Amino acid sequence: MDKKITIIGTGVAALTSVRNLRKLDSSIEITVIGKKPEFVYLPSLIWIPSGIRRSGDLIIPLDNFFRRMKVNFYEGEATGLKDGGRTVITDSGEISNDGLIIATGGRFIKKLPGIENVITPCEGIAAAEAIRDKVKAMKEGTIAFGFSGNPKEPGAMRGGPIFEFLFGMDAQLRKEKRRDRFKLVFFTPAPEPGKRLGPGAVKGLLESMASRNIETYLGHKIKSFETKKIITEAEEIQADLTIFMPGMTGNSWFDNTDLPRSPGGLIEADEHCGVTGFDCTYVAGDSGSFPGPPWMPKQAHMADLQAKAAAKNLINELYGKKPTARFKTELMCIVDNTEKGMLVFRTENRNIVMPNARLWHWSKRFFEWWYLRRYR
Repeated sequence: MDKKITIIGTGVAALTSVRNLRKLDSSIEITVIGKKPEFVYLPSLIWIPSGIRRSGDLIIPLDNFFRRMKVNFYEGEATGLKDGGRTVITDSGEISNDGLIIATGGRFIKKLPGIENVITPCEGIAAAEAIRDKVKAMKEGTIAFGFSGNPKEPGAMRGGPIFEFLFGMDAQLRKEKRRDRFKLVFFTPAPEPGKRLGPGAVKGLLESMASRNIETYLGHKIKSFETKKIITEAEEIQADLTIFMPGMTGNSWFDNTDLPRSPGGLIEADEHCGVTGFDCTYVAGDSGSFPGPPWMPKQAHMADLQAKAAAKNLINELYGKKPTARFKTELMCIVDNTEKGMLVFRTENRNIVMPNARLWHWSKRFFEWWYLRRYR
């Protein structure tokens, strides 16, 4: 009888898992569980406020991809597990499996008082469109951009997109000849923002902010938000619009399972992406807490690398072999400002930072086309 594999999620890690599983085994039965059979390409949300991208450019229907990959799509949201992971409980029924890959992403921590007064841009297209519409309606004012982390798990954060929204907004307002009517502010509890990218990147980011007349408030814990104010332990920052990325934790449905959890609430995984203490159960992307250096990022590139390892190891385990594949720890990103970009590449042995250039902006746009063509 053919082996049955279930994948929870329709994001980067889930779809990379599908492609690699099918490449490794043409006979397995693959079922993907998700709200809709569609993929939202989150890395390009940064281009929605400027109009470079619209929602239709970033929402990819997956019907054709699933047909090509011979995937069964099950519409529903995971609510729990039973039978040691062999059954996924959803809000529309139960799905059994011989192997499982969890790729449901992370959840932003929304505990700070007044956080309903901010926009969290990576929550999706609606959030990016809200930034676009609010800025378009503003004649003048202060726009603040910031991020924080998960105090129990420093790696569970996504600060990079905030730099892109910030620099993109500066470029957009200059292009519209409105920059002189706006104050741009950057804030974070981190004393060295962007440290995960490497020392050279921190210097470059701060110098870029200074050259663009962006005010910075660094190194002080955020206490709360108000409609036009950010309150830290050291000061109050006035802002007419606040765009803020909080730290990340695990999905709420994890609480209804026996899955092992990290201090920050993510699923504990080993170097093979296997879920600790569970057979034939793997995790990839933002849902997991993985062993690695402190700078290991939460980004689409790492999700791809983890999903590739998870798929290979799950196939091995299903056929009685030991998991052997390890994911590479690699940070690769282009910090884009809608016109130019700064390339950052980091591994255990190398850290390369290439200064702002139009080449990197267009490289990022080319990569988007190249990446999405396989799902269109």
